[in-house]
Amino acid sequence: MKLRFDYNNMMEDSIGKEGIKESAFDKNAAAVAAAQKSVLDNRGKGWQEWCDLPFAPSAEIDELISYCGKIGKKAESFVVLGIGGSALGPLSVASSLLHLHHNELPKDKRKAPKLYVEDNVDPERMASLIDVLDLKTAYFNVVTKSGETSETLSQFLILYSMLKRELGKEEAKKHIIVTTTIGKGTLYDVAAKEGFKIYGVGKGVGGRFSVLSPVGLVAFAALGLDVKAMLAGAAAAAKSAEETDIRRNPALLTAFLQVEAMKAGKNVSVLMPYADSLKYMADFYCQLWAESLGKAEDLDGKTVHVGQTPAKALGVTDQHSQVQLYTEGPFDKVVTFLAVDEFRTTVVINDDKEVAACDFLKGHTLNELINAERKATEFALKKANRMNYTIYLPSVTEETIGELLMYFMYQTAFAGAMLNIDTFNQPGVEEGKKATFAMLGRAGYESKLAEVNAAVHKPEYIIG
Repeated sequence: MKLRFDYNNMMEDSIGKEGIKESAFDKNAAAVAAAQKSVLDNRGKGWQEWCDLPFAPSAEIDELISYCGKIGKKAESFVVLGIGGSALGPLSVASSLLHLHHNELPKDKRKAPKLYVEDNVDPERMASLIDVLDLKTAYFNVVTKSGETSETLSQFLILYSMLKRELGKEEAKKHIIVTTTIGKGTLYDVAAKEGFKIYGVGKGVGGRFSVLSPVGLVAFAALGLDVKAMLAGAAAAAKSAEETDIRRNPALLTAFLQVEAMKAGKNVSVLMPYADSLKYMADFYCQLWAESLGKAEDLDGKTVHVGQTPAKALGVTDQHSQVQLYTEGPFDKVVTFLAVDEFRTTVVINDDKEVAACDFLKGHTLNELINAERKATEFALKKANRMNYTIYLPSVTEETIGELLMYFMYQTAFAGAMLNIDTFNQPGVEEGKKATFAMLGRAGYESKLAEVNAAVHKPEYIIG
């Protein structure tokens, strides 16, 4: 692996009684080994098909790169219609690897289509998207694993109708790529009938674990990103997850540290990238960690209500908004820093002799400044005996991003196994989906509608 992990500030040696004792590793060795075995034994099975994504057949990857790459060369705009993992995965990766003002670059400098990831059904947002698109040069990737996601299907219905009016039906079909489960769901049925290009998502690849499937790869290829390097980085992280020595297995090690932290009441996990390119990686992590680990029951049917609430912060921005709480508030948090050794550019702070101020900054670089501020925040947390650890990326590339994504997924799977929960279901989410179907009049949900309507909102508890 190219990533490095510094967990000094999780340990008692560094932060005193708030840290984890060295003896905890030996004390929990059997349980950790059992959790690792349960995850590794199920790779490629059931809801763990995501483990096989870095090792997809070359022919499939080559075809996807070729087809979507050609779309990218024709498109002025590439629009992802999805929600949850179908949006956060593509957004987090593309934001990491594209120019930070990609859509604002002139076409000759951009060298890839503008990217829009539409993950909400706010009517103003849809109207705003339509205002900036030229449908003649816009291409759409409609992404829903189940093929039944109300939000995504509603977006599709709106935009496909517009495309047909603008381009005619035969041309409109060429502007849509569908990513869904082959042979199952409303979207697949429509796509097959209409003749859209379809890419499949494995039945055992859940949305939040799907970024390295065509859910993400279609957009990455259209944007000209190096898909093969990304998968190679992910494969390196998958290989690392096989290490039986916990000290050589970052995903297993940090899963154990987080679970131990939860036991000690550290019920908030903050991901704090010190790079704007990694800002949306925190959004990806928040969904993965929250939806996977927040469970009412364990695998034995016991009511446990476990989980660790994820939170996102951006260094240095949130040093000035959140770090006060992290250093002096409750002892209920673990902060994970994402650090970058080498940024893709260097910006020097000018030594302007006419400005008689801030001499300590002159001649340094913003690169030095951002990393100094990260180290300073780490030091402040350590001094306050607050748990934190740092993940270092040597640079932000397709390979290191692929490695980071797969690390997060294995870390989550290992933590879920240690907590003895079903990491891959989401019954709490499903309840909301059913209620939505009912309120919109979907057939078969009449009893659910009656249940929703029976929920009483007393007027005495409503103001205004």
